[in-house]
Parts: sequence; C-alpha cells; structure tokens
Amino acid sequence: MGGGREVPISLEGLRDKNLMQLKKLNTALFPVRYNDKYYADALASADFTKLAYYGDICVGSIACRLEKKEAGAVRVYIMTLGVLAPYRGLGIGTRLLNHVLELCSKQNISETYLHVQTNNEDAINFYKKFGFEITDTIKNYYTNITPPDCYVVTKYITQSKK
Repeated sequence: MGGGREVPISLEGLRDKNLMQLKKLNTALFPVRYNDKYYADALASADFTKLAYYGDICVGSIACRLEKKEAGAVRVYIMTLGVLAPYRGLGIGTRLLNHVLELCSKQNISETYLHVQTNNEDAINFYKKFGFEITDTIKNYYTNITPPDCYVVTKYITQSKK
C-alpha cells in the first residue's frame, strides 16, 4: 500500500444504522442470499457481530448467532466471516475471529462452530490455525452452490480458571 503508514483497522458493532453495510458485504462475499432472520440474529448477538473497517472503508465482518444448549449453556454459531479480496492477508479476518474467541473466553462459552463448504480449503486452513477441527460432514447442506456439502468446523474453548 502507501508509504509504510499503518492504516488503522477498527471493529464496529452492528446496529440498525449500519446493517446495510453487512448486507452489501455479504452480497459481495458469499454465493448465498441471507434472509431477515440472519440479520435479526446478527443484530441480537450484540458484541459477537462486528464490521471491520480499513481506514474508513467497511471491508469485512463476522456475524454470529448465540444458541442455547441443554442445561442453559450457550454456544456461538459463526454465521459468516468474510473480508473483501483486496484486503485479505492484512490480519482483518484474524482480528475478527480473535474478537469472538476472546468474548467466548470471557463469557465462559466453551463451544464455537460454523459450516464451511467442503471445497473451501482456504477457509478450512484458516480455522484450523485457530484450533478448529472438522467435527462432521453434512451432505447437501447448500441448495444453489456446488459442491452442496459442508463440514461442521468446531472449536472447544477451555476456560481460563482465575
């Protein structure tokens, strides 16, 4: 980029006023159209959904859904995590994922998971770097993309005992 000057990367919470940014990013990043429930879940997850800005340009996002499990436990489902192609490799995806993993640790949430298309090796390798592992394969998970199969990729977070 420009003369060695660091461009700040900042994370901002999702609110009604910037929801359109997430919709535009998702249209550019993913071969799937997301419904209103996706956006309602993203808004409801509070701090677990973030937009990433490179300078003042919105270039990436992570959108999560909090799911209740048996016995009142909560797990985090990462619905989407993406960074626009020209901004990949700058640590933005890492920053977004680390933000969510740190929140999980602080809030004693021990499980985070997501779905990844079986041929998306970049994404699979990215998550493996953070200790995620493939825990399941779902055939025909996706309807309008090939291959239609996905992996369930899960990270179990060990709580730090203080």
